[in-house]
Amino acid sequence: MDMPINVPVDDPNADTEWNDILRKHGVIPQKPPSPTPMIQEALEEAQKQAHDNRLEDKDLDELQELEDDEDDAFLDKYRRQRMAELSTISATSVYNQVYPLQKPDYSRDVTDASEKSFVLVHLRSSLGINAESRILTELWRNMARMFGDIKFCEIQADMCIEGYPDRNTPTILIYRNRDIQKQIVTLRELGGQQTDIKALASFLVEVGAVKPHDQRLVPLRKANTDRFRNGTRNGAQPSDEDDWD
Repeated sequence: MDMPINVPVDDPNADTEWNDILRKHGVIPQKPPSPTPMIQEALEEAQKQAHDNRLEDKDLDELQELEDDEDDAFLDKYRRQRMAELSTISATSVYNQVYPLQKPDYSRDVTDASEKSFVLVHLRSSLGINAESRILTELWRNMARMFGDIKFCEIQADMCIEGYPDRNTPTILIYRNRDIQKQIVTLRELGGQQTDIKALASFLVEVGAVKPHDQRLVPLRKANTDRFRNGTRNGAQPSDEDDWD
């Protein structure tokens, strides 16, 4: 009866002639392929994609400034794309204001309307001392003018939901296709009393109400770049929270 033979192997992963012989005869498994070529290929693909998409965030004015640096056909492709985007925005911007809600009409004005577009509802405080609610009311007006294809609505929280605690206001409800897609209770996760247009616009991108390369975001990105370039008012360096995602 043949007895099994224990073959000494110091390191089965080592590149040695002995290990090559053992692999050839199936004594030890073959070495897995090196990940280096795959990593290099992924890096090269990422660099190529970044180069191909280098004009994605440029608006028409910025494209005009690149006439001497980019291929005419390549620039013209993005000009046509920007014009089509602006045309679509213009055609779908049918709201452009904040709509006050009444509870009896909520289903029609919010749930039904969300079949056509995103609907954002601000459940506001009934108390004048709620600073975050006052801030969001003002931001809501600006957002409604900027993103006219999204329906921005507002209603006093306890008139919408009986007994709704004021401490939970402002509350933001995001509707699409008749369902609540997301809700935010108070502005804590958006910046509290420091919440601004940029934070809300970034939030719209996060929930899918605005595309990441929407041309209406360009002025916000430019303003953010200027803040990094000039620093904050007191000369301090901008924080990581100022990054545009």
